[in-house]
Amino acid sequence: MKQRLESLDALRGFAILTMVLSGSIAFGDVLPGWMYHAQVPPPAHVFDPTRPGITWVDLVFPFFLFSMGAAFPLVIRQPIQKDTFSNLFWLAIRRFVLLLFFALFTQHFKAWVLSDQPRTMDQLQSLSAFMLLFVVLYDWRSILADRMRTMLRVIALIASIVWMTQIHYAKEASFDLYRSDIILMVLANMAFFGTIIYGCAQHRPWVRVAILPVIMGIFLSAKQPGWVKDFYSFDSIGSFKIDWAYKFYFLKYLFFVIPGMFAGEWLMQLQASPVSSEKSLRRAGWLELMLIGWNLFGLYTRQLELNLIGSVMILVSMYLLLRSNANQNLLKFFQAGAYLLLLGLVFEAFEGGIKKDPSNYSYYFVCSGLAFVALIVFESWRFDRILRIPLNYFSVQGQNPMVAYVAGSLLLLPLMTLSGVKPYWDAMHQNAWMGFAKGVVFTGIVSLITYLFVKKRWFWRT
Repeated sequence: MKQRLESLDALRGFAILTMVLSGSIAFGDVLPGWMYHAQVPPPAHVFDPTRPGITWVDLVFPFFLFSMGAAFPLVIRQPIQKDTFSNLFWLAIRRFVLLLFFALFTQHFKAWVLSDQPRTMDQLQSLSAFMLLFVVLYDWRSILADRMRTMLRVIALIASIVWMTQIHYAKEASFDLYRSDIILMVLANMAFFGTIIYGCAQHRPWVRVAILPVIMGIFLSAKQPGWVKDFYSFDSIGSFKIDWAYKFYFLKYLFFVIPGMFAGEWLMQLQASPVSSEKSLRRAGWLELMLIGWNLFGLYTRQLELNLIGSVMILVSMYLLLRSNANQNLLKFFQAGAYLLLLGLVFEAFEGGIKKDPSNYSYYFVCSGLAFVALIVFESWRFDRILRIPLNYFSVQGQNPMVAYVAGSLLLLPLMTLSGVKPYWDAMHQNAWMGFAKGVVFTGIVSLITYLFVKKRWFWRT
């Protein structure tokens, strides 16, 4: 498919930028609790697993995983036969290995990992690591022949691994396989299992759905002694530990990725079908945005009955608007999102209320449902002259998410430190407005860097 799915790119871009924003706003007692993960409230930001509720920050990673799942129909377009399964497996392994490397390399070369008190040399090493990542992940197809491209990337990859494993880090620590970026480690596992699942069940959607109850059953049964617990706890091959790269625990995130696969298929169909009423779609988009905000408010403040009643009323209004549009693909989005959201609200009382960490089934279903809703929001923005501006902005960011994810830690922060600007940025925590502006400034510059990379067509790919 030559034309990009703009709303999918926008969802991915929105997720990656809000991920950067949530990590760059002021911490402490400056901002209210709903500006952080619900289970890590201010002012001390100490993890409290008993605290139920979600905030906008807790939607960021599920939305990104959902958009990752929605991209599989674009990457894997042909049914997998016996003679092509090896190609599918190679694709899955290649993406897995590159993302594992990305997770390890990125974490090891953050300046504060290199040294307790990062100096100029540590900042320069972070910048050099960013440049080396460029060589490894940039798509050189338009510049170099296949053999030269492969050779360059392999040499850069080997050089990166040697460099990473031979230097010393803060407190004279050595390279550690367990020192990795957990978000990228999860993405590596989802890339591997998602590729295999979609490739093998591309035309058997019931198989994809059937996988989720099996995962749920293993999680629930693993709490008791037996073979299921042994399978769940599998973490080594002989004497070699593999839990630094794989844990069955990571497979819980398939509850976001697999629904996303259906969204990707329906979105491709939606792009090919006309929208009979742009006006009704725009109105539905505003209601869907209200639905997301309403659930964040209700679940965070624990007004559960009011949240359920309001959600049902908004869903009924959305259905009436989308039904008048007469586009069956839009209705598929609505029906899937509404079902998953209501299912998540039914599960809300289970395991002490909805939580991101430790995540539970209410969280999986609610966030997947809201991800379907968010896609319709961005789809509705395509037909509004003003809202197309933020849609295009998020869409550009979503075309190069790997750059957006590491540009802050490996490029922007070192440059701010070397130029002497960082102390002024650090001082922006005097009040709520300044504390939020701190994150907006940082995220805005990261988005400009990503924008430049996209316009120059410097895409990073695995």
